[in-house]
Order: sequence, then structure tokens, then C-alpha cells
Amino acid sequence: MSNRLITIALGATLMAGCKVGPNYHRPNVQIPAGFRGPAGSDQGQAQAASYADLPWWQVFQDPQLQELIRTAVKQNYDLQLAVERINAARAQLAITRSNLFPQIQGEAGGTGGKEYTLQSKYNFLVLAVDATFQLDLFGRLRRATEAARAQLLSTKDAQQTVVLTLVSDVASDYFALLDLDLQLQISRDTVKTQEDAVRLTKLQMDHGVATKLDVLQAQQVLDTANAAIPDLERQIAQEENAISILLGNYPQGVERGRPLVDQPLPPEVPPGLPSALLDHRPDIREAEQNLVAANAEIGVAKAEFFPSISLTGSVGGAFGRSNVFSSLMSSHTGIWSYGAQVTQPLFTGGGLKGNLQLAKSEYQQALITYKETIQQAFGDVSNALIAYQKYHQVRVRQEKTVVDLQDSVNLSLSRYRGGITTYLEVLDGQRSLYSGELTLAQARGDEYQSLVQIYKALGGGWQQTESPELSSKLSPGGS
Repeated sequence: MSNRLITIALGATLMAGCKVGPNYHRPNVQIPAGFRGPAGSDQGQAQAASYADLPWWQVFQDPQLQELIRTAVKQNYDLQLAVERINAARAQLAITRSNLFPQIQGEAGGTGGKEYTLQSKYNFLVLAVDATFQLDLFGRLRRATEAARAQLLSTKDAQQTVVLTLVSDVASDYFALLDLDLQLQISRDTVKTQEDAVRLTKLQMDHGVATKLDVLQAQQVLDTANAAIPDLERQIAQEENAISILLGNYPQGVERGRPLVDQPLPPEVPPGLPSALLDHRPDIREAEQNLVAANAEIGVAKAEFFPSISLTGSVGGAFGRSNVFSSLMSSHTGIWSYGAQVTQPLFTGGGLKGNLQLAKSEYQQALITYKETIQQAFGDVSNALIAYQKYHQVRVRQEKTVVDLQDSVNLSLSRYRGGITTYLEVLDGQRSLYSGELTLAQARGDEYQSLVQIYKALGGGWQQTESPELSSKLSPGGS
């Protein structure tokens, strides 16, 4: 390439500071001053700290649950697809960005032979290097690169959404499994207790101490507990299958860690500042990057109205000789050339205007999606906070109720042994205690489920690394 062509290219590059189209600015979206909590109260206005600041291994402290989550992060197919989408977006960015640089290619060719009429022999080798450089005077290529870069960031945020959803789903299913385990254990313990009660009541009836109604009442409690066991076992197997699928495994059993009653509960669950939700939630960040890309595409569409200038250059040489033409040419000959091409749209039948209107419409669609995503996020947080508060209150009340029922059963047994009351009173108390214990187990499970939903709604783990491989290494026990 000649010095003149190089000078032209450098000068054009210096002139390429102009980019048509709007520069991106984050939209001014009005958000609430606080998160709506129970009874319409606002929460978190004065607390900068957020439950979402914690990585998942600090939120879910059961070692077995942590191991399940690590396995899911490594093996889940939805997450693998998300990673491949990142790879595809990164490759697309490289393709788009390559247009900003000169495109250079080399060519080589050789011929040789003998001509019998003239009794001549010849051998020639031709080498050439061609270069093409498209000047980006109006920023079309840079805007396209900007859009591709935003799409890459969008796929990374989409991956984080998959990670957060995956972690939340595994934790939610695990707590549901522990809830079912607890209900099954309560039912089995009740069956064992009531089998003894039925035998005792029948023996007492034979001796005239108890009535047939007492036996029927004891048998009814036993039958109720027995009937619950097969359904609970079915639900447990299905929950294990669901967890196995999340882990990228075929349906199989799932190891347990701490029982539900030993799972730690946080002393408080601060939601943080409402404004921070825009940066914490990966789906909001994804929607914003899609908005950035749509904004850049407007610049691409506007640049299509302006001229397109390309520079070309070629340098090479021909090497060889012929015994016929050796007196007419040297053994090598230099070849070089350069040129420029300007393309300006003159008439497109409204195609360029339509393309610009399409880009603007897609930007407005992305903007609406962005605002809608923010609104939905605040709804998710509010619903999760309300649910957690209600389930927490239900669990606390039910714990007191179960204690009272247990005391009532113990008192009935004492009264029965003292001959003050019949065994029917004891059976009524045991039936109420069994129902109360099942309700408490469900309340515990609901409370843990609501904690998971709060963590997910707040964009939990937003400070973690974006790479699932690194995420597994940073977590306790990671390789």
C-alpha cells in the first residue's frame, strides 16, 4: 500500500469521531421511596444493607444444600445453554467489531510448463496482498459494535438470572422436601403411638374400662395417620425427582442435611434501598442492556442515509522467467495499486426511512419492557416481604399452639390415669396434636420458602462473579 493510501486512511480515521444517532442515557424512571410491606407499610428506606448482598452459601447454610447448589451450577442444562449464548454473543461482537479494521488477504499463484512449437520453457510465481478498509465517518460500524457489546452484556445478565433462578429453585425444592420429610416423620410417629393406643383401648374394653366408641376413636386417629403416609411418600419421591432434574441428573434419591427444625433463620431480612434494586436484579440489568442495544441500532439506521467510503489497495509482484521472453522482462516485476469507492443511497423506495422507524419502534418496545421489568421487580419484593411476615407470624403462633396441645395431652393422660376422665379425652387431644404438628411443619416450610423468594426477588448474590465455574470455586468446598 502506498504512502498516499496510508495517509488517507489515517486522516479518515482521525475524522471518524462523528457518530450519528443518540447517545445512551439511563431513562429517568420514578420508583417508590420504599418497598411495600405488610398492611401497606414501607420498608427499607433507611437501610442500605440488603439481604441480596449475601452470596448464596451464606444465606443457605446447610452443607448438603450447598453441595446440591454447587452441583446444579456445574451441571444444569439451562445454565449450560446460557453460557453458550454468552459465547455466541462474544463471537458476534468479534465479528461486528472486525469491520472497524482493514481486511487484508493474500493471494499466490504459480504456473509453469513447456511449449513444443517454440521449444520454450517457463515458470512464473505471482504474489499479491489486497487490503480493504471501510471508513466509519458517520459511526455506523461503531454503533453496530456498541449494539453487539450491549447484547453480550445482556446475555451475561440473562445468565445471572438463570443462576439466581436455579439457586432459588434448588433451595425451594430442598426446603419443600424437608417439610415433607417432617410431615412423614410426624405421621409415622403418630402411627406408632396410636397402634399402642388401639391395643390398650381394646384391652381396656375387654375389661370393661373402655367403650367401643373409645376403640373407634383411637382407630380413626390411626387410620388418618396411616392414610397420609403413602401420599407423603409419593410427594417426596416427586420432589427428589424435581431436584435431580435441576442438578442435571436422572431421577434419583437426594441426600439430606439438617432437618427442617434445625435449619437456621436469619435474625432480620433487610430489603435494602429501592434504588439499589435496579442494579441488583439481573433481569432489570438485562432489560437495560437490551435498551442500550436498541438505542445504538437507531444510530446504525441513521448512518445508512450517509455515504459509505471504502479504500482499497494492492501490492505484490510476479517472479519467474521464460527462455523466449527473458530478453524482454526481468526475473521479477513489482505490482501495486490503490483506489477508493464512495456509495451514496439515492432512492430506496422508503426503505431507509422504514428501517429508521423500525429501529425507533424497537427502542420504544425495549423501553416499555425495561419499565415493566422494574415494576414487576417491586411487585415481587413486596409480595415476598408480605408473605414472609405472614408465614413468620403463623409459624410463631403455631409453635405456641403445639406446645399448648402437648401440655393438654399430657394433662389428659394424667387425668385419665387418676381416673378423673375417660380415654376419649386423651384421644381427642392426640388427634388435635397430630393435626397441629402437621400445620406447624407446613408453616415452617412456608417460612423458608418465603425467605428463598425474598432472596430471589431482591436479586440475591448480585456481587458474586458472573462465571458459574468461578462461583463454584468461591463457594465453601469448591474446588
